[in-house]
Amino acid sequence: MNLRINGRIWLETISNDSAERFMGIGRLELLGHIERTGSINQAAKAMKMSYKRAWEMVHSMNVQADFPLVTTQTGGEKGGGTVLTHEGEKYLIHYQALQERFQKFLADELANLPT
Repeated sequence: MNLRINGRIWLETISNDSAERFMGIGRLELLGHIERTGSINQAAKAMKMSYKRAWEMVHSMNVQADFPLVTTQTGGEKGGGTVLTHEGEKYLIHYQALQERFQKFLADELANLPT
């Protein structure tokens, strides 16, 4: 029998006994694409999602975080752009490491299943 353990891990903000998703694998991927491309639009295209959806995700993270994770700059020679803030870079690094530890945990648990 071929088995696999699967799961997802995400961070939530909690207020007044309600939780809202703050960071998950999709948002991690979005931040990574923004970091590489300097553009929410290009990041959205890379993920095959609408610009509106990508912008909503960025806005949600920025509103929930103590400091914005992403900033936009308008105008300029190339028409502006988007960058991760220092806070955004910290979350990207820490959440990537959390994902790696989580995947290792799943692999270890699978290896410990009785045969």
